[in-house]
Amino acid sequence: MIGRLFSLVIDCPAPAELASFYEQLLTLTRVEDTPDYVVLESPTGSETVTFQRVPDFRPPRWTDPDHPPQMHVDVLVDDLDVAEEAVLTLGATLLEGSDKPIGYRVYADPVGHPFCLVTREGVTAPEQ
Repeated sequence: MIGRLFSLVIDCPAPAELASFYEQLLTLTRVEDTPDYVVLESPTGSETVTFQRVPDFRPPRWTDPDHPPQMHVDVLVDDLDVAEEAVLTLGATLLEGSDKPIGYRVYADPVGHPFCLVTREGVTAPEQ
Protein backbone atom coordinates (compact mmCIF):
# COMPACT_ATOMS: atom_id res chain seq x y z
CA MET A 1 0.00 0.00 0.00
CA ILE A 2 1.33 3.42 -0.95
CA GLY A 3 -1.06 5.45 1.17
CA ARG A 4 -4.69 6.04 2.07
CA LEU A 5 -7.19 8.68 1.18
CA PHE A 6 -6.93 11.68 3.49
CA SER A 7 -9.17 14.24 1.81
CA LEU A 8 -10.76 15.07 -1.46
CA VAL A 9 -9.90 18.74 -2.11
CA ILE A 10 -12.17 20.74 -4.38
CA ASP A 11 -11.23 24.14 -5.81
CA CYS A 12 -14.13 26.57 -5.96
CA PRO A 13 -14.99 30.28 -5.89
CA ALA A 14 -16.95 30.23 -2.57
CA PRO A 15 -16.02 27.40 -0.17
CA ALA A 16 -18.84 27.91 2.34
CA GLU A 17 -21.53 27.79 -0.34
CA LEU A 18 -20.23 24.69 -2.12
CA ALA A 19 -19.54 22.97 1.22
CA SER A 20 -23.22 23.42 2.14
CA PHE A 21 -24.22 21.48 -0.98
CA TYR A 22 -21.88 18.55 -0.22
CA GLU A 23 -22.66 18.66 3.51
CA GLN A 24 -26.25 17.70 2.68
CA LEU A 25 -25.46 15.42 -0.27
CA LEU A 26 -22.93 13.27 1.63
CA THR A 27 -24.20 13.68 5.23
CA LEU A 28 -20.94 15.19 6.44
CA THR A 29 -20.26 17.62 9.29
CA ARG A 30 -18.44 20.94 8.98
CA VAL A 31 -15.35 20.78 11.20
CA GLU A 32 -13.40 23.79 9.91
CA ASP A 33 -14.81 26.92 8.36
CA THR A 34 -12.84 29.95 7.20
CA PRO A 35 -13.56 32.32 4.31
CA ASP A 36 -10.98 30.52 2.16
CA TYR A 37 -11.15 26.95 3.45
CA VAL A 38 -13.93 24.61 4.65
CA VAL A 39 -13.50 21.00 5.81
CA LEU A 40 -16.32 18.45 6.02
CA GLU A 41 -15.85 15.16 7.85
CA SER A 42 -17.67 11.82 8.10
CA PRO A 43 -19.05 10.68 11.47
CA THR A 44 -16.03 8.35 11.89
CA GLY A 45 -13.57 11.07 10.90
CA SER A 46 -12.08 8.76 8.28
CA GLU A 47 -13.33 10.65 5.22
CA THR A 48 -12.99 14.37 4.61
CA VAL A 49 -13.83 16.70 1.78
CA THR A 50 -12.08 20.05 1.72
CA PHE A 51 -13.11 23.14 -0.25
CA GLN A 52 -10.54 25.82 -1.01
CA ARG A 53 -11.07 29.23 -2.56
CA VAL A 54 -9.46 29.75 -5.95
CA PRO A 55 -9.63 33.38 -7.12
CA ASP A 56 -9.48 32.58 -10.85
CA PHE A 57 -11.74 29.53 -10.74
CA ARG A 58 -12.77 28.28 -14.20
CA PRO A 59 -15.73 25.91 -13.90
CA PRO A 60 -15.53 22.61 -15.74
CA ARG A 61 -17.80 22.00 -18.72
CA TRP A 62 -19.16 18.53 -19.31
CA THR A 63 -17.40 16.89 -22.28
CA ASP A 64 -15.38 20.03 -23.12
CA PRO A 65 -11.64 19.14 -23.12
CA ASP A 66 -10.72 22.81 -22.72
CA HIS A 67 -12.56 22.85 -19.36
CA PRO A 68 -11.96 19.34 -17.89
CA PRO A 69 -13.89 18.00 -14.87
CA GLN A 70 -10.97 18.47 -12.41
CA MET A 71 -12.56 15.96 -10.02
CA HIS A 72 -15.33 13.39 -9.95
CA VAL A 73 -17.32 11.83 -7.11
CA ASP A 74 -19.56 8.74 -7.22
CA VAL A 75 -22.36 8.73 -4.64
CA LEU A 76 -24.01 5.35 -3.96
CA VAL A 77 -27.81 5.61 -3.64
CA ASP A 78 -30.70 3.15 -3.29
CA ASP A 79 -33.10 4.88 -5.69
CA LEU A 80 -31.95 7.16 -8.52
CA ASP A 81 -35.27 8.97 -8.84
CA VAL A 82 -35.52 9.81 -5.14
CA ALA A 83 -31.85 10.84 -4.99
CA GLU A 84 -32.19 12.92 -8.16
CA GLU A 85 -35.04 14.93 -6.70
CA ALA A 86 -32.96 15.64 -3.60
CA VAL A 87 -29.81 16.75 -5.45
CA LEU A 88 -31.77 18.93 -7.87
CA THR A 89 -33.39 20.62 -4.87
CA LEU A 90 -29.90 21.28 -3.47
CA GLY A 91 -28.85 23.00 -6.68
CA ALA A 92 -27.40 20.22 -8.83
CA THR A 93 -28.02 20.02 -12.58
CA LEU A 94 -28.61 16.83 -14.57
CA LEU A 95 -26.05 16.80 -17.38
CA GLU A 96 -27.02 16.18 -20.98
CA GLY A 97 -27.05 12.53 -22.01
CA SER A 98 -27.02 11.18 -18.46
CA ASP A 99 -30.69 10.43 -17.87
CA LYS A 100 -30.09 6.70 -17.35
CA PRO A 101 -32.99 4.92 -15.62
CA ILE A 102 -30.79 2.20 -14.06
CA GLY A 103 -27.23 2.31 -12.81
CA TYR A 104 -26.07 5.91 -12.80
CA ARG A 105 -26.78 9.51 -13.72
CA VAL A 106 -24.30 12.36 -14.08
CA TYR A 107 -24.92 15.78 -12.52
CA ALA A 108 -23.03 19.01 -11.95
CA ASP A 109 -22.76 20.53 -8.49
CA PRO A 110 -23.69 24.23 -8.10
CA VAL A 111 -20.35 25.42 -9.55
CA GLY A 112 -20.05 22.84 -12.33
CA HIS A 113 -18.06 19.89 -10.93
CA PRO A 114 -19.52 16.63 -12.26
CA PHE A 115 -20.62 13.86 -9.92
CA CYS A 116 -22.57 10.64 -10.38
CA LEU A 117 -25.40 9.10 -8.47
CA VAL A 118 -24.89 5.35 -8.78
CA THR A 119 -26.84 2.29 -7.67
CA ARG A 120 -25.50 -1.19 -7.02
CA GLU A 121 -26.52 -2.04 -10.60
CA GLY A 122 -24.26 0.74 -11.80
CA VAL A 123 -21.18 -0.39 -9.89
CA THR A 124 -21.61 -4.17 -10.01
CA ALA A 125 -20.62 -6.17 -13.07
CA PRO A 126 -23.48 -8.27 -14.41
CA GLU A 127 -23.28 -11.95 -13.51
CA GLN A 128 -22.39 -14.24 -16.38
